[in-house]
Amino acid sequence: MSESILILGASGQIGNELTQKLRSIYGNNNVIASDIKEGNKDMMVSGPFEIIDATDKETILKMVKKYKVSQVYLLAAMLSATAEKFPQKAWDLNMTSLLAVLDLAKEKHIKQVYWPSSIAVFGPTTPKENTPQKTVMEPTTVYGISKISGEFWCNYYHKKFGVDVRSLRYPGIISWKTKPGGGTTDYAVDIYFKAVENGNYECFLSEKTRLPMMYMSDAVNATIQLMQAKKEDVKIRSSYNLAAIDFTPEEIASEIKKHIPNFTISYKPDFRQQIANSWPSSIDDSKARKDWNWKHEFDLSSMTIDILKNLKQ
Repeated sequence: MSESILILGASGQIGNELTQKLRSIYGNNNVIASDIKEGNKDMMVSGPFEIIDATDKETILKMVKKYKVSQVYLLAAMLSATAEKFPQKAWDLNMTSLLAVLDLAKEKHIKQVYWPSSIAVFGPTTPKENTPQKTVMEPTTVYGISKISGEFWCNYYHKKFGVDVRSLRYPGIISWKTKPGGGTTDYAVDIYFKAVENGNYECFLSEKTRLPMMYMSDAVNATIQLMQAKKEDVKIRSSYNLAAIDFTPEEIASEIKKHIPNFTISYKPDFRQQIANSWPSSIDDSKARKDWNWKHEFDLSSMTIDILKNLKQ
């Protein structure tokens, strides 16, 4: 049976590429992209697009009825670095949107919900290396606080009302199609743009800051794979740890130098360094690999080749 899918926050970094991939799988007209502002040209011409504020439950319900939506991917959120500047706004957006969609699923208007969590749920007291699925979670950022709360809400709605909600704790996501959107791991996106544009980059994290990362195509594939998994295989209803690679700014710079030998990097850590210091350096995602057979495809080297090839075109 063909799904009808609504994506809230489709114009963001992940939404952009997830929309196109879902349209290629389910058909352009069965994937409705939406955001508070219009998306890029590809998104606008390839299928339906609606202007929707993700905190507006009534409008979401109207669109669910209009398009007979069965699945909602809720990607609208204020990310870690931006959220520190606007805490109340971030909390309101991140929480109100999630509760609105969970309520629509509870009321049986939609069958399935996808909502991303993040490594931001972890904090300075979490084991930093190979962070396990179940561990100490004491986030110290507004974004992390909203994500850990969201995980508990997802689990609650699943246990109490049988809502089929699924979630992944994204690491830093790297893409060349969309410019950075206010996250702490965004240096790893920006560095490629700057390397191609002007051959140097000033990094806002220190050279030894190791963080878990993932190439966008792996993140998109993991998301769709989780949503397509059999209900009984989705054993964690808070959010799954998800991992692919981890590296430091120093390591990504030396990888870029293999292709752009004159590339230079300098370091000027700002407030985002503290956020990064509170996060894990690597993640144990063995539960995702066991429960629904998750595998990543790209490592640092193959990702760098792919990004530079596309940016140089």
